[in-house]
Amino acid sequence: MKARVVIVIAFLLSLFNFAATADSQIDPAHELLMVRVTNTFPEAMNAVQQAIVANGYTLMRVQRVDVGLTKSGYQTAEYRIVFFGKKKEIQSLSQKYPTLVPFLPLKLVVFAESDETIVLGTNPAKLMSFYPDKALKPYFLRWEKDFLKIMKDVRS
Repeated sequence: MKARVVIVIAFLLSLFNFAATADSQIDPAHELLMVRVTNTFPEAMNAVQQAIVANGYTLMRVQRVDVGLTKSGYQTAEYRIVFFGKKKEIQSLSQKYPTLVPFLPLKLVVFAESDETIVLGTNPAKLMSFYPDKALKPYFLRWEKDFLKIMKDVRS
């Protein structure tokens, strides 16, 4: 459990460092897709969850991370990891490609920064460089397209 908290902290800190220097452009050429919105954290969380569902996905879990960071001595704003996907798709891909399991379900990180909220995730299309199987390419490209649409919806 402690190792998991350390990994999550390292991940979030690396995302924070990226987000601190990033603008609100959603550029699919990047490894991280990010949008910065002026909504409050609760409004942004609601918008993220609605956009995920509106784009045909199921919310699987929303994990609080800020509590673990605070207990470890970090002063944080609000952080959540939103897990989502299509259950049958995740089950099928997990069985056919067990090494893909760490990337499933899909994830977005939502965190407050000053008077803005940042939503970001790893670009799923980047998985093509790790998984050259042509059968997976349509999934990765669709997920990228859906991430971009979800972020656009959150921005609106």
